[in-house]
Amino acid sequence: MTVLVFIIVLAALILAHELGHFLVARACGVRVDKFALGFGPRIVSWKGKETEYALNLIPFGGYVKIFGEDPNEENTSGPDSSKSLVNKPRSKQILVLASGVLANFIFAWLLYAGVFASGVTASVDGFEKYADLFHNQRVMITYVLPDSPAEKAGLKEGDVFVSVGGKVRQSVADIQNTINSVASHTISVEYARGSGLKSVEIIPASGLVTGKYAIGIAMDNVVDLKLPFFNAVSESLRYTLTLIKETFVSLYGFVADIFRGAPNFSEVTGPVGIAGIVGNAAQLGFTYLLMVTALISINLGVVNLIPFPALDGGRILVVAIEGAVRRRIPAKVINAVNLAGFALLMVLMVIVTWQDIARLIK
Repeated sequence: MTVLVFIIVLAALILAHELGHFLVARACGVRVDKFALGFGPRIVSWKGKETEYALNLIPFGGYVKIFGEDPNEENTSGPDSSKSLVNKPRSKQILVLASGVLANFIFAWLLYAGVFASGVTASVDGFEKYADLFHNQRVMITYVLPDSPAEKAGLKEGDVFVSVGGKVRQSVADIQNTINSVASHTISVEYARGSGLKSVEIIPASGLVTGKYAIGIAMDNVVDLKLPFFNAVSESLRYTLTLIKETFVSLYGFVADIFRGAPNFSEVTGPVGIAGIVGNAAQLGFTYLLMVTALISINLGVVNLIPFPALDGGRILVVAIEGAVRRRIPAKVINAVNLAGFALLMVLMVIVTWQDIARLIK
């Protein structure tokens, strides 16, 4: 089931990204030769006026083949070169190249808007102005540290505290203070998971949080929140822009670590890890699955904006350089650099996937 849900989510993300390229390219008068979901052997295909549409066997990917995206003699000076991307004004080239990223951001915005309008479990922080719409306020576990006392006791993300130390606790600070106060002695924790109630005995540990005893979890004060339609649209836009900014900051830190020679690949998740995250979200509920899908869509868009060969950001950089020097970079150079960039991306993907598998085995 996890694999099936992951394939559906991946197909939706790829469709959004490639559809962005496709629609904007057509609007700019650029010929699109192929629109495909998946790789490998073809399952079904059909031919439109100019574009061949295909559904392939291996679902992990997809692509749009835009005429002139990879320069050659045919698309730069051939009989149909007027419809080539490389011969369009540079502003249109950048728009076409950036449209996939923009589509991912818009897709995330629409998902979040649907979630806010239909009802969502939301953090109290940041939504105080909608306090009159709050329902069922509670403290929820949002993260469980691997190998921590909490994980060993069986606590999971999404669990809701009922009582800690025999008393009902209403805030994150209250629970943290109670856990710290018992030091290394056993404390009873009662929690709700789904419609059931469970209880465990946990011994807090030192060193997880500086100067305090803790059980290795992150918590949040959450509520059930359902916004009116127009409020849902505006709040989801604000939320999406905030996540885009935070993702850029995190990615910048990771790239900076690479250039410093100290990248932490444990902070990066590949297809195997993402499949696990999607599966966990699906188990929590459809709303959680939509929110995780939106977050992945944002990450996909931000990663594609990196000015690295073979990525959309790298192609945009080439167009910008050509505009600055007022002449084209030789096609052989561009294609060779993109090929090398693609090879490096594949190496990085293998490393990250190996990390995911090793983490899964552990």
